[in-house]
Amino acid sequence: MIGGAIGGITAGALAQLMPMYVAVDGAGIIRSCGPTLTRLLAMGDPAGRLFSDLFTLRHGPPLAAVADLLAAQGRLQIACRGRGDLALRGIAVPLGEGALINLSFGIGVVDAVRRHDLTEADFAPTDLTVELLYLYEAKTAVLDELRALNHRLQGDKVVAEEQALTDTLTGLRNRRALDLALEGLGPEPMAVVHLDLDRFKEVNDALGHAAGDHLLAEVGRRLLAHSRREDFVARIGGDEFVILMPGMDRDEVALSRVATILVTLGEAVEWRGIGLSVGASAGVILSAMAPGLSGPDLLARADAMLYAAKRAGRGQAVLWHPDLIAGEGAG
Repeated sequence: MIGGAIGGITAGALAQLMPMYVAVDGAGIIRSCGPTLTRLLAMGDPAGRLFSDLFTLRHGPPLAAVADLLAAQGRLQIACRGRGDLALRGIAVPLGEGALINLSFGIGVVDAVRRHDLTEADFAPTDLTVELLYLYEAKTAVLDELRALNHRLQGDKVVAEEQALTDTLTGLRNRRALDLALEGLGPEPMAVVHLDLDRFKEVNDALGHAAGDHLLAEVGRRLLAHSRREDFVARIGGDEFVILMPGMDRDEVALSRVATILVTLGEAVEWRGIGLSVGASAGVILSAMAPGLSGPDLLARADAMLYAAKRAGRGQAVLWHPDLIAGEGAG
C-alpha cells in the first residue's frame, strides 16, 4: 500500500467498489477506510488507528494480529467497540502483508438503513443491498396503501352499518335497530315506552307531507333532548316512537319522565308561520314488573298500553301492570 494505492487500485476506486472496506497493513493498522464505514464510525478518518482498537470479533478470541482476521475464512462477524448498534459481517483477504476487509450489514440491512439514515449512495451500485432497498420501499408503500385502503373500507362499513340502523328523517334509530336492541336485552331493569302522536294524520291531510316531515323531525329532536345518554330512542314507522330507558325500575319515576316528554311533544311546532299542534300518547312497561318476558314481549305489552291510553282520551301514559294481563287482548 504505497501512495494511497492498494495492490494497484487506488483508495478512491475501492471506495466506489466497496464503500464499507477497511485496508490494514501487516501490523493491523488501518491504512484506508471506505466512506460509508467512515461515516458510520463517526470519528473522522480512522486511518492510523489499530483495527483491534475499533473492532472486535463477535465470536472467537480477541483480535491480536491480521492472521486472526484471515483465519475466519470469509465468515467474519465484527462488532464495533462501544457501538452496540453497529454489528457487521464481512470477508478478509490477504493483501501483501496486511488484509483487505469488506464489511456489510447482512440481513440487518433494512434496520441499519433506517437507524443510520443511509441512502443508495452509501452502497456500491452493484450491491444487491440496493435492490433489496428498492423492494423494501416498494413493499412498504404497498403495505401502507393496503392499510389505508383497509381503514377506508372499515370506515365505509361502519358508516353503512350506521346508516342501516338510522331513521333518515329524524336521525333516531330505526325499527331494525330496535329489534336488535330488544333481542340483546339483559337482566338490567328497563322501561319500554311506546309513543304515538295523537293528531299527526290531521296535519298531513291538511298541510301535506312536507309539514308532516318537519313535525316528525322536530319530535325526534325533542325526544333526544329529553333523553339520557344511555337511553335508546327510535322511530319505528310513521308517527310511532319507542324509548328504552335502562336502569328504570320505579313506576313513579318512569311515569314522571314520560309525562315530561308528553308535555314537550304537546308544544306547538312552528312551520311556515303556522303552529302545528299535536299531542302524544304512551304505553309504558317496566321489565321489573314482568320478569321473564323477552324484549319483543315487553314491546307488545307497551303497545297494548298505548292503545289503552288512546281509548282513555289521548295525551296521557298508561303503565302496564300484571293485573291487566286478562284485559290486554281487548285493546
